[in-house]
Amino acid sequence: MDEKSDFEPRILGFLCNWCSYAGADLAGVSRFQYPPNVRIIRVMCSSRVDPMYIVKALTDGIDGVLVAGCHPGDCHYIEGNYRARRRMVALDQILERYGLKDRVFLEWVSASEGKRFAEVITHVTEEIKKLGPNPHKKKWEI
Repeated sequence: MDEKSDFEPRILGFLCNWCSYAGADLAGVSRFQYPPNVRIIRVMCSSRVDPMYIVKALTDGIDGVLVAGCHPGDCHYIEGNYRARRRMVALDQILERYGLKDRVFLEWVSASEGKRFAEVITHVTEEIKKLGPNPHKKKWEI
């Protein structure tokens, strides 16, 4: 058996409190099925996700990162999601040099989109499974 066939990715999700986290809650309450590979960190706004958090997660061995926020124009903090999008574009240029760009996702999920949240998690998990384990995973990790 090869390493990819047994591979279950570890994904870190940064979800905005007002929309995406509420969408995740709705997905759970509605009993929508999605892979259990994502560990969620609730942030007040997607703009509060420092790009260094993403870099740190990837260098520490996380296989993928999802940043999810309110749809553009619907941010609780007016322009937070636009700021998050600009940061992610800048981060993409850095991650591309290290072959990690495809491991980071930015998605918009509103509080009423529980089904969409489940679909996003499923999509992200499938994409990371195709890529295989993070090549920058620390060698000493158990």
